[in-house]
Amino acid sequence: MVHRSVPRLRIRRPGRASALALTAMLLVAACADTSAPSAMRSDAIESTLPGAPTTVPAGGTTSTPAPAPTTDAPTVGVPMPDSSAAFGWKPYKGSKTGPGEVEVGSITVPIDYNDPAKGTFTLPIARHRANDPAKRVGSLLVDPGGPGFGASILAIQADQIYSQTLLDSFDIVGWDLRGTGSSKPAIDCVDDYDRYYASTDITPDTPEQRQQIIDLSKEFEQACIDKNSTILEYVGTNNVARDMNEIRKGLGEAKITYFGWSYGSELGGAWATLFPSTVRAAVLDGAADPTADFVTTGLEQSKGVEASLDNFLSQCSAETACKFHNDGNAEGAYDALMQQLDDQPIDSVKGRPKVNLGVAITGVAEAMYSDQLWPELEQALADAQAGKGKGLLDLYDSYLQRQPDGSYDNSLEAFQVISCMDNPVRLTVEEEDSLAAEFSKAAPRIAPNTTGTYFCTFLPPSIDPRVTITGKGAGPILVVGTTGDGITPLASSQKMADALEGGVLLTVVGNQHTGYGVNKCSFDTIDAYLVSLTVPAAGTRCE
Repeated sequence: MVHRSVPRLRIRRPGRASALALTAMLLVAACADTSAPSAMRSDAIESTLPGAPTTVPAGGTTSTPAPAPTTDAPTVGVPMPDSSAAFGWKPYKGSKTGPGEVEVGSITVPIDYNDPAKGTFTLPIARHRANDPAKRVGSLLVDPGGPGFGASILAIQADQIYSQTLLDSFDIVGWDLRGTGSSKPAIDCVDDYDRYYASTDITPDTPEQRQQIIDLSKEFEQACIDKNSTILEYVGTNNVARDMNEIRKGLGEAKITYFGWSYGSELGGAWATLFPSTVRAAVLDGAADPTADFVTTGLEQSKGVEASLDNFLSQCSAETACKFHNDGNAEGAYDALMQQLDDQPIDSVKGRPKVNLGVAITGVAEAMYSDQLWPELEQALADAQAGKGKGLLDLYDSYLQRQPDGSYDNSLEAFQVISCMDNPVRLTVEEEDSLAAEFSKAAPRIAPNTTGTYFCTFLPPSIDPRVTITGKGAGPILVVGTTGDGITPLASSQKMADALEGGVLLTVVGNQHTGYGVNKCSFDTIDAYLVSLTVPAAGTRCE
């Protein structure tokens, strides 16, 4: 949902850390032009299926509890049904042919499943065919999170994201969710992001400054209404889950397998609740708390990001090599710097806004997706102390998906609209303002706002709020939580596992958002479940 540091700050979406080694990522960005879901790179890691997972912590070895017995024997060597009529598959440019080939196509789905006359969405879709037909299990639908990110790139770049085991065993299928990426139509609200995210004082000193925040929030949301009137109320998670079922039918498979990160956990949970008989297996990595209301979700997430920031500052104080060490008092230096930026913003680059408190905190939040980004944050904070704001502006731009040509993709706008269409609550300006002190008390560094953020205030009511997630009848579902995940804290993932009838929690030790690929154990345990339906025992922990 909404993060309270600046208006409409996203906090459930894929991190970019593992993607620093990837190139040409088009849609799934947490930086402007190269990105992928956090810690998903697997080309140097071999899986050890079949067999029980083994935990290998950094400091030694320990055994994982024996896997729970499974009731369904996995079937391999399953022929791939002909789905060309549904999707019009064509080879992706430059792709090899045969096993391992990447194909692209599209599927048409109704805007309103209750009234097909309202028109259709055309959803781009991509498929990375299983590398080994003799090991093929079926199709694996994948989603990177957001909400607001298209997923077709996950299939196009599958060989740089997933383990060899998954590449051999599944056709990996990603699609641009309705309203996102290159779907047609796609959500589009504004072009000039700096006007809405860099021009306001998030701790206003005058009534005029406070009113500016309200006016810009209303202007932004009215633009979303004006430009997306035919689709606005139909881009919520329930309809995306219905689209998944249409994709399943188009693929010609009675049951399907799913792997979703971050917001993708909510999508997977909704799909498993609405279509339980079609679930073969599902992994929900970096899961949100499906039982929390809009305000509680924001508070939980603000606390999580704050905890990650505190961890970063503590480590920086303890390590003399940290560029923001400040004689062992990184915490005090950070607080002083943020106060300085609030009082007197600093220059960034020519033609771009100054770095004020809101811009700085947005950049800091970007770095909390993974500790792999902490060195970049160290340098950016040190530079800001010296009056140079480019480093923090770069992180701010990464968060907002600014492209090299100065444009933006539509993920931020889609994030806001989809989140609000899932949420039945519309807080008034006064109700939003009344919550500011509660958020600042819970997360004083990451949420110092003295006003509300008016995230959904001026959007129309939802006509189809996200279904209550139960997964009843879907069978075992693997939920992955990471100990140092500030974006979807471990406690949130535990609550997702508790909410699901067959939810099982896998705990991964690490300082980043989502757990797949943090270590060999997380690869092996998740792969064993997806391929062999081997459910890890309760309490399994990957060190």
